[in-house]
Amino acid sequence: MGLLGVLLLAAAWDLYKAFGPAEGLRVGERLLVLPRATDLAMPHSWEMVQRLFEPATGAPGAPSALGAVTEASLFTLGIATRGWLIGVVVGLLLALLMSRFRLAESGLLPWIVLSQTVPLIAIAPLVRRWGSGLSLGSFSWENEHSVALIAAYLAFFPVAVGALRGLKSPARTHLELMHVYGVGWWRSLATLRLPASVPFLLPALRLGAASAVIGTVVAEVSIGLRGGIGRMVVEYAQSAGGDPAKAWAPIFGAVAVGLVAAGAVGLLGLGLRPFRMTGSS
Repeated sequence: MGLLGVLLLAAAWDLYKAFGPAEGLRVGERLLVLPRATDLAMPHSWEMVQRLFEPATGAPGAPSALGAVTEASLFTLGIATRGWLIGVVVGLLLALLMSRFRLAESGLLPWIVLSQTVPLIAIAPLVRRWGSGLSLGSFSWENEHSVALIAAYLAFFPVAVGALRGLKSPARTHLELMHVYGVGWWRSLATLRLPASVPFLLPALRLGAASAVIGTVVAEVSIGLRGGIGRMVVEYAQSAGGDPAKAWAPIFGAVAVGLVAAGAVGLLGLGLRPFRMTGSS
């Protein structure tokens, strides 16, 4: 079904290019409601695919655009994975704290929600500046660490909210039964709350993975980190005037990174399927 969706999207793209207005459709003088269908604005889908297998640059021995995009995508995926892991740990710890103490939930949850209203473009240079001043023995703060931290900043939010909802999902009768048998909070956490939270936690982990990829790409652009897909999007866009199909190559790479990240979390869900069935029943 996913492949069918891609084919339908490509078909819709080429149909609009064939029959859409070359200069787009405007309402008034400034409002453009339909995009332009020129070769510069909308290359054919097969031209974009063909461009992937051509040299990325005109330099002798230059790798293909597909090879360059794959290398950059792996670089970005590695940083996003680190950010996702940090975000998962922080999100789970916050969820445990808020589910254990009602006062912590009342005090922390509004700030967790407000944290996502700060634009990444504003905080990325600050994180880089603060990190550059840190030193611990032989450890030195690199731009990659700043990007991973920003990815974690986006990833922890869905994990914290989803895990909190899952930890509070058991029925009151089940919790009262635990209390009657004298089961402590930590044991009830392991035997009741955590298994019940799996159906809520898995979508949160997948959303956190996608958020980590978005944060990584945006931070690479804001900080200027080379080697990743975010910086490649900017660099290839500068060639769009003479080579419009080339600008789409890193965009395809960013989409692939997001799909791989979400798919990896989906594989994690296969191992937790018994808990998902228990939670749904």
